[in-house]
Amino acid sequence: TSKDTMQKNIEVGRYLVSPMTSSHIDGGFSASVSIRSGRGTGTTDRIMRFSPRFPSRQAALRYATAEGLSWVRSR
Repeated sequence: TSKDTMQKNIEVGRYLVSPMTSSHIDGGFSASVSIRSGRGTGTTDRIMRFSPRFPSRQAALRYATAEGLSWVRSR
């Protein structure tokens, strides 16, 4: 994959959801999301990478955002 792009962070309660996308050299985009909680040395950062490829950066971003928010809301 080539350049990773982080989109705007979304605060949900004690979590910070940061959707990210990466473009592939051969076309398409991947989605991932960082979910951070805590502060200072007690910070936890969970990163989820998703296997589907998407035709556009926007589609990958929507997927990463939805998955991150779903994970947070299930807690």
